[in-house]
Amino acid sequence: MREHQHVRPAPSEPDSSPTLQPLRVHPHLYEIHTWAWLEQLSAAQGKRITLAGVPDSDWDALAELGFDVVWLMGVWERSPRARRIARTETSMFAGYDEGRPGWRLEDVAGSPYAIHNYQPDARIGSWEDLDGVRRKLHARGMRLLLDFVANHTAPDHPWVTQQPEVYVQGTLAEYRQDPGAFTLVEDNGRAFFLARGRDPNYPPWTDTVQVNHSHPAGRAALLGTLREVARHCDGVRCDMAMLSLNEVFDRTWGHLVDEPRPATEFWTEAVAAVPGFLWLGEVYWDMEPRLQQLGFQFTYDKTLFDRLRYAAPPDVNQYLAAPVDFQSRMARFLENHDEGRSVAVFGRDRVEALAALHATLPGMRFYHHGQLEGCRRKLPVQMARAARETPDANLRMFYERLMRIAGEGVFHAGQWRLLDARPAGDSTDDALITYEWRAGAVWKIIVVNLSGAAAQGNLDLSAKVDPARAYIFLDQLNGAFYERHGEDLARWGLFVQLEAYRAHIFDVRVR
Repeated sequence: MREHQHVRPAPSEPDSSPTLQPLRVHPHLYEIHTWAWLEQLSAAQGKRITLAGVPDSDWDALAELGFDVVWLMGVWERSPRARRIARTETSMFAGYDEGRPGWRLEDVAGSPYAIHNYQPDARIGSWEDLDGVRRKLHARGMRLLLDFVANHTAPDHPWVTQQPEVYVQGTLAEYRQDPGAFTLVEDNGRAFFLARGRDPNYPPWTDTVQVNHSHPAGRAALLGTLREVARHCDGVRCDMAMLSLNEVFDRTWGHLVDEPRPATEFWTEAVAAVPGFLWLGEVYWDMEPRLQQLGFQFTYDKTLFDRLRYAAPPDVNQYLAAPVDFQSRMARFLENHDEGRSVAVFGRDRVEALAALHATLPGMRFYHHGQLEGCRRKLPVQMARAARETPDANLRMFYERLMRIAGEGVFHAGQWRLLDARPAGDSTDDALITYEWRAGAVWKIIVVNLSGAAAQGNLDLSAKVDPARAYIFLDQLNGAFYERHGEDLARWGLFVQLEAYRAHIFDVRVR
């Protein structure tokens, strides 16, 4: 990959940081919309804030909440061409209206996934600033995650004119047949068409051009970029990772490329290129196991999100019966930058129960900037500024209590199992999700009512209790406690009754 003389190179070697402890098995991740966050901090302090000026107290607060990984979403240089598209594509305006009513053109920075160059955007800071953030996170026991987009770049990325073979190209005839699928490049008397990136189920992304994964130059360019990015962070979140699989690429682009299918998967080469790295994949279409086999430690769990949103509680319970090894590699979320805000999507009355479920399931527990404060407005990634919203103080306090609980060692090093709930006078036990965590003498039982009505059931603990002992069940969410005798628990089970959209997180002690 040729060096671009107009790009200021990164420092030769980031400063060393304290050695980090191994990542917890079920880590907590916090995604920050970096540009909008810096604008928020700038407004609060009355001066322009870049990464270098973020108060240490902000990093302290994330550490105190128990986060293991901070994902600074959107730090790379934005594309001027993509920004122009974002400011003039009227189909995007409704999203801008929701994210920041009364927005102005200056509020639209362009998509962070139409990358002009893999160097920090001037609005965000410098390489030195980014490395400084990483050191601060390491000092607090946290890791830094950044974006990596293998599928496409912005249409004005330097490769477009310097290495056009990196991209999928089209002919004039192909352009005439499907003009929306291509963009014209004109450079020093040359003119050619490049394919726009796309999810094959949707129209092309007009602010991108598609990398050719079947061409050795395409892979080499991406791997070179990845190695450089990896020197400044601890892992990457890979945008639409399944699109780079050989079979998906062939199905989408096989009619436009002449090169044969590569012998290996791109992600196999990528994982091998940066040993010891953290890989989080945005993955859909039931391809999560395939990406995990290729080396991703965690993949998006859109299935759980959709079942919580649309399905009945038994369908959620059925999904949670999957092998725990698979579940432990899922990144579970109630919101992220692609989804609506959890309070808006699920409703304020449901969100606390769902949060209790999310925080205590196996897998990566993935949180989004503004989620803990109950923000309701989804901010499109193209936007530079968010609307001001009044924080939900009660929800914030709930999350702080919940995350202290979820930070306990049993929820990271313990064994997780679903529990059986039997009917207790009616059929409402179907609405309950019940499971346990155990680590030595530490025992937690979680019960969540996912329905809009009261539900009750008996949890089968017959094989788990000593009939001769008494047991204390302390609900860590509200401080209530209950004493039950082991003989009754063995015979009848633990009777639980919850109002609509409520949860128990019981700490179980033996008397």
